[in-house]
Amino acid sequence: MFEIIKKNINIDFLSRVNLFFIVSGVLCIISLLLIFSKGFNYGIDFAGGTLVQVRFNQPPDLNDIRNDMEKLDMGDVIIQNFGDENGIIIRVERTGTNLQEITDKVQHKLLDTYGHDKIIVERVEQVGPQVGDELKKKAFLALIYALIGILLYITVRFEFVFSVGAVAALFHDVLITLGIFVLLGKEINLPIIAALLTIVGYSLNDTIVVFDRIREKIKSTAGKRTLRETINMSINETLSRTVLTSLTTLMAVLALYIFGGAVINGFAFTLLIGVIIGTYSSIGIAGSLVYFMKTRKIAKT
Repeated sequence: MFEIIKKNINIDFLSRVNLFFIVSGVLCIISLLLIFSKGFNYGIDFAGGTLVQVRFNQPPDLNDIRNDMEKLDMGDVIIQNFGDENGIIIRVERTGTNLQEITDKVQHKLLDTYGHDKIIVERVEQVGPQVGDELKKKAFLALIYALIGILLYITVRFEFVFSVGAVAALFHDVLITLGIFVLLGKEINLPIIAALLTIVGYSLNDTIVVFDRIREKIKSTAGKRTLRETINMSINETLSRTVLTSLTTLMAVLALYIFGGAVINGFAFTLLIGVIIGTYSSIGIAGSLVYFMKTRKIAKT
């Protein structure tokens, strides 16, 4: 019978603690530098403005559309393909003009120029500047509250050292995912925040499984094995479950990314990156942090 992870596997993960910390540290620093230097590419949900999604019966010339939009004098306008060459989105950034007036201008200009029989206006979204700022604030608080709740939950269920390890691993997952988004210039919008919270839940689930096994082993092998051996054994025993769960999740998310369409492309991409990073952190970071903190604690006592 074919096995991805063989039984009784014994990988010394903790011998690679320094490597895990260096790789993760470098990725986190790069992510922070990207975030502070380039900043997030906020979508319409957070930046405010108007978004019009249009489908043409044949690929349009984006330069012609840009010229048409410039004549309307609406301020900053972003025009790009969406889904395929026949679909485009026109996004008008923050502006003092009435949002409904902008929408009417854009639609009338396109219909007058290209004809009612050649284009279909598929979607119109409008978010005021104040609403966008409020959504941005609430999205940030949602992530912070989720991490605080997890910290308290794991402290009660396990102990404080475990909770710090779990939250640090989750923060690591979210930060690197956001860094990749900034690097690729992808939009940050409400579906992406939902995907980040999903990543937090997914990664935490894997981490809790490992922590449960560590706790069980500490109780059942007290005095028989060192902490290093106990944590290594726990990670190895849950490795098959972690890898298989991640692979099946990845297959589902990959199918969603490829066939789900442009509307949920960003959401699926976030999950794709998050599952990979979350699996890595559950195996290499969370347990290593617990070992690092516990050994330092033991050394001080």
